[in-house]
Amino acid sequence: MARLKKHLHLILYRKYSSNIKFVMMGLCVAIITLFLPKQARFRFEYERGKVWMQKDLFSPYSFAIKKTNAEIEKDREDILKSVLPIYQNDLELSQNAIEALNSEFEIKWKTSGLPAADKAKYNQYANTLLKEIYSRGLYDQVKKYQRYGPHYNFSLLTNNVSTQLNTADAFTLDGALAYMKKQLQQNPQIQNKEWLLKLAKNHLRPNYVYDEQLTDKQEENALNSISTTRGMVQKGELVVARDTRVSAEIYQKLESLRTAYEDDAKVVGNRNLIMLGQFLISGLIIALLVVFLYLFRKDIYADNRQMSLILLIITGMLLTLSWAVRVKIPNIYYIPFCIVPIIIRILFDTRLALNIHLLVVLIAGFFVPNSFEFAFLQVSAGMVAIYSIKNLIKREQFLISALLILLNYFIAFLGISLIRDGSVADIEWMNFVPFIFSVLLSLLAYPLIYAFERGFGITSDVTLMELTNTNSKLLRDLAFKAPGTFQHSLQVANLAEAAMFKIGGNALLVRAGALYHDIGKIVNPQYFIENQNRGANPHDTISYEQSAQIIIQHVNKGVEIARKNQIPEMLIDFIRTHHGNTRVDYFYQSFLKNFPEKFVDENTFRYPGPIPFSKETAVLMLADSVEAASRSLKEPDAQSINNLVERIIDYKLDQEQLIDSNITLKDIETIKLIFKTMLMGIYHVRIDYAEVGSLKHGV
Repeated sequence: MARLKKHLHLILYRKYSSNIKFVMMGLCVAIITLFLPKQARFRFEYERGKVWMQKDLFSPYSFAIKKTNAEIEKDREDILKSVLPIYQNDLELSQNAIEALNSEFEIKWKTSGLPAADKAKYNQYANTLLKEIYSRGLYDQVKKYQRYGPHYNFSLLTNNVSTQLNTADAFTLDGALAYMKKQLQQNPQIQNKEWLLKLAKNHLRPNYVYDEQLTDKQEENALNSISTTRGMVQKGELVVARDTRVSAEIYQKLESLRTAYEDDAKVVGNRNLIMLGQFLISGLIIALLVVFLYLFRKDIYADNRQMSLILLIITGMLLTLSWAVRVKIPNIYYIPFCIVPIIIRILFDTRLALNIHLLVVLIAGFFVPNSFEFAFLQVSAGMVAIYSIKNLIKREQFLISALLILLNYFIAFLGISLIRDGSVADIEWMNFVPFIFSVLLSLLAYPLIYAFERGFGITSDVTLMELTNTNSKLLRDLAFKAPGTFQHSLQVANLAEAAMFKIGGNALLVRAGALYHDIGKIVNPQYFIENQNRGANPHDTISYEQSAQIIIQHVNKGVEIARKNQIPEMLIDFIRTHHGNTRVDYFYQSFLKNFPEKFVDENTFRYPGPIPFSKETAVLMLADSVEAASRSLKEPDAQSINNLVERIIDYKLDQEQLIDSNITLKDIETIKLIFKTMLMGIYHVRIDYAEVGSLKHGV
């Protein structure tokens, strides 16, 4: 009973696993519907520069025409020009400065060495200079008001009474000092001019003080009074006529009508009906995806883990779109929509990546402006992303893919701009910047792929590339402990990869599977002929049954070693299936020949299987058998290689080892030709071109 409770969750999962995917689908649709922006959709699509192809559009109600951003910015500049900076006239400061001058004069006169009779003259003249300067005004310069020249108008507040002046009528600190020097030079009665200048200079302080707080408040009030509209469109008035080109003026009217419509819908629209519409659209899209998986990728459809990953990626992208719409990012093209097809392509396949990308773009089109333009840009970019990593062999393909996506965006952006504006000079190149950021953000696919692999137990082409590195620890151990097997695995990998390229399939997967398929021979390498020297054969000292079991055990040992070293299950499948359930014929026939009277249990000499269940595992089985058998050829020539390949592959067919794999007879004929050609190259066999036709037909 306790054991039953312990495994109850597993029992329930197996029982209801087929229903879990429908729960995930419903949850996905619910989340998408919940977070999508809840606003009515303006039903007309339009672009500046294009012809209005729909019927004449009359305004359903009166609305104000919104100003463009450029018009609002110009109004803002004009307002700021009209607002004068405010200065406070500090009368107390000028009075205090003169009093301070007189006090200092009394102290320093005693040590000046000047005649006592000149004291009153010097003091009076110093007071006169300061009073003249403070009467005219001494101000601080504010650089932001000097953008049109060194002088500017300002408002001077004296006891809350405003007077408009220009800075040319007042002194700067340097200007006041220059004025004092000039006046002293023109006064012959003052002999020690430097002494008096130094004394008066110490009491120069701006009495026209810039009031930044009051000026900013005045600017703010003025900016708040800027109108964001210009003119009205009355109810029933023609907005745009059929076959009319959408000019800048008409475009602004349409934008204003769209805004008025959406604002009105927020007030009078039924939010529940909007949510219902979003639910129906989202549900339809997810349903189409599941139907596609059921019809064309039943392996994914049956795997709840992979289904949950796909739904998570779709939901994540649409939630990102919803967030961007809510926070009103400057441009919707900052969002890296191409990250979805890249991730799906690397983790799954091309068809699924394109299908999902199309579905995501279709939903997103309901919530972005100029949805047709958006769909064209994103669909074309997604297709380029998928095609550019069709066969992921090197890591730099991610960067190449990013550059190709950027090039696609540029061509599409340029084409759309030319159609809209009809002029290169009018293209707003700054609008292309979001696409650059989008492409850079799409490189986040690389770490996300790693995270999804770890979290959902999926093996991508990126991981397969890492596993095919012969410097990995497990392959180094194989090369050191079983060098003959390692060389055999390399040759099998080359044969299988070439065949997969030709017939179509995952060549990288079959190469990785080939490198690890005989990893179990690390345990007893000396019992396998490719690792034996000319010395004693260890099989000579044991029975045929024991020999057969040691040979067969390399499959189970390989599975154990692979799992211990965290090799993905999809590669372990190659280890399990590369011999299928065939017999170890050499030891089986030897046993029958030497012990004809004894009963033999054939299962003792038979591999446990299973037989290959995919095109990739089938190709590996054939490549492994052909390569191993080719080593027994004493004098390899075109005919002997031809006969060997035909015999080995026909034997596998007779043994029904390929009945579970989706490989065709046409594929098998292609594989035969590839194997024959490559083996002749390996053994340096010269072939007469007249023999090519006979090789194709197995003669």
